Amino acid sequence: MMTCDKSFIMALKDSLNVVNGKWKLAIICVLLNGKRRFSDIQNAISNISPRMVSKELKELEINGVIKRKVTDCVPVLIEYELTPSGQRLNEVIEKMVEWGIRHREDAVGETIKPTKP
Repeated sequence: MMTCDKSFIMALKDSLNVVNGKWKLAIICVLLNGKRRFSDIQNAISNISPRMVSKELKELEINGVIKRKVTDCVPVLIEYELTPSGQRLNEVIEKMVEWGIRHREDAVGETIKPTKP
């Protein structure tokens, strides 16, 4: 069993501060498949507004989880991709999905079988 000392709690809080929010993990999950344009990200996630996509992308970029790449062409091409730090969240997301599947079964008796990104 792990112990939750002050440094453990600090690291946990740091992690949550970066990925906290309704949409951040969903955006990261979309980007696990590689570079995506703004519209691709918005279209991949149900019920997310363009304003919220923009806000979450900016916060993820500030926190070093994604990088924004601008290609100078006509029209300008802007793509988002995960940084190495963001790519390491793949394992975290897989564990969260496993937990979510089991929790849904226990809580509401519904079984789901999501596909990996």
